[in-house]
Amino acid sequence: MRASSRLFFHLLLFAGLLFAGPSFGLAAHATEPGSGELRWRDASGQLQALASLDTDVEYKVSGLVAEVQLRQQFRNSGKDWLEAQYLLPLPDGAAVYSMSLEIGERRVVADIQRKEAAKKVFEQARNSGKRAALVEADEGNLFRTAVTNVAPGETVTIVLRYWQRVDYGAGRFSLRFPLTFTPRYHMRDGARPGDAGIDTPQVFADDNAQAPLRTHIAVQLDAGVPLASVDSSSHAIISTQHDQRWDIRLRDASVLPDRDFVLSWQPQPQTQPNVASFRQDIDGAHYAMLMLMPPQQQAQRLPRELILIIDTSGSMGGESIRQARAALDLALSQLQPGDRFNVAEFNSTLNPWSSEAVAATPEALQKARAWVDQLQANGGTEMAPALRFALAGHAPPGYVRQVLFATDGAVDDPNGLMQLIDEQLGDSRLFPIGIGNAPNAGFLQAAARHGRGSETLVTDTGNVGKAMVSLLARLDHPALRDLKVDWPTGSDVYPRQLPDLYLGEPLLVTARLAAPVDRVQVHGQLAERAWTVPADLSAARPAAGLDRLWAQSRIADLSDQLARGGDAPELVEAITRTALDAHLVSAYTSLVAVDQTPARSADAALKHQQIPNVMPAGTHFAQTATAAELELWLALLALLLAALAWWRQRACR
Repeated sequence: MRASSRLFFHLLLFAGLLFAGPSFGLAAHATEPGSGELRWRDASGQLQALASLDTDVEYKVSGLVAEVQLRQQFRNSGKDWLEAQYLLPLPDGAAVYSMSLEIGERRVVADIQRKEAAKKVFEQARNSGKRAALVEADEGNLFRTAVTNVAPGETVTIVLRYWQRVDYGAGRFSLRFPLTFTPRYHMRDGARPGDAGIDTPQVFADDNAQAPLRTHIAVQLDAGVPLASVDSSSHAIISTQHDQRWDIRLRDASVLPDRDFVLSWQPQPQTQPNVASFRQDIDGAHYAMLMLMPPQQQAQRLPRELILIIDTSGSMGGESIRQARAALDLALSQLQPGDRFNVAEFNSTLNPWSSEAVAATPEALQKARAWVDQLQANGGTEMAPALRFALAGHAPPGYVRQVLFATDGAVDDPNGLMQLIDEQLGDSRLFPIGIGNAPNAGFLQAAARHGRGSETLVTDTGNVGKAMVSLLARLDHPALRDLKVDWPTGSDVYPRQLPDLYLGEPLLVTARLAAPVDRVQVHGQLAERAWTVPADLSAARPAAGLDRLWAQSRIADLSDQLARGGDAPELVEAITRTALDAHLVSAYTSLVAVDQTPARSADAALKHQQIPNVMPAGTHFAQTATAAELELWLALLALLLAALAWWRQRACR
């Protein structure tokens, strides 16, 4: 072989290895099992199970409050002692208050401790060979679970308990349990540094994997009113009615955990609530939860300036981007003469259709809809420039300025984005639209709260049109603004700033009262007049868990203040003290359980394994290459082409 030919061969081999790097990595990624199971290849090349995770979820719903028990069973099927870690998504606002570790007949109840102290206890147990479990809060609605010193062939169970609030809107109650989560994109600027705690990366199994485990969900539902229907838009269910109580479970014994479980129920028409109130008296403290519906008559429609922002990052690939395009196309089709609008997409960069809002003429709408139809998903999730662009404008006098933001919420710096919304919201109102089978509901709800709007979650492809029609109908008719409740002196109430309400949306507040109260007054402003209504608390329905839901709301409010630059030491201590008093997992407190009986001898090795989550259905992780990565591969391709041209020139001499 001539020297030039040998050099060309080596260049091709080098370039092939470079390009094979990502491909090889993806191939390895594709051999991962489904969520909850780790495997390794033995000497014969066969996949062997190393550890697995079964999940059982039991709901007890009473009115607007749900108590949840989550059992996660770790099985070590390998030949070595094992430490397993798992990223666990829970509903936004979940007040996690209890954890226990079960080994055979033994049950160890966890203590709530400051995060650093809990980590040290866990590490000491690991090093001394004792079985232990640790649960920490991660960003948003993610929690980190670790269990250590699991013997070969042994099964241990972690039992978590939490409270959550039932959602209500458009005449339906609903609850959501996330079985997986959309991968969080690490922003180039402003990414949050890692805190002390479990080092748990985001690990995902192949989205074509078959479910190797059992995921079971059961709901005991006591809505307190007769129901017209109970259904799930996400999973096949079996429901049985016993008077006013319903028992619901998944139809299939094993489901692939690749989407949120969503359950909703609708009261019979004559029992649609106008006011629902709940109370709890515990340890000398008094708690109340109030849900109040605004007047149902439609207010006069106001001309709008509608700003539509669509997330086209890689995590929105597949079905998510199709849903988002359909949602925005429908929003554009609903605009009327006299309205104004603009559209923009963002991924690693911001790409607006127009530099500013324009009149909703037929010609402009046709061009904008064609522009939306060709959008594809690729790149990172640099959301801050898109939010700045969306909130920067000002509508003409007499217009309502509404920003619809379609995204899966795959961001890792929500606090910075909330601060941006606080600083630049102006007269806009922000309405996030969660797209995909596992949208970041916690981020979307926080963005809506800071943006004085409301979130819409669209996980079912067939419901895109219905959800958007409902949202646009609400936005056409503002119901109440400038809301306030006359709570008695000494009350601590959340949220502190009440949002504007639109048709079909309730007012939901949680309060800790200095003394029991029979009635409060609710005030607001209708389009044409002031509005006042009494809310009777004397007949409030008793409910457990309000103390912890109130504490969770207080922690969220204090965290918002911290993110906006408040006094850090004082706020951190207030969050920590609130969480310790209520026995809640927070950013600064963790649950840790240790079995004091040593199990692993000092000379036995301990393997560390990360149990993967399943990629949300319709999401393709390979599409999340950033623009910088794309530029790198283009540069390598250019290098290869240059080498080819050089070799051909040499060969022709």
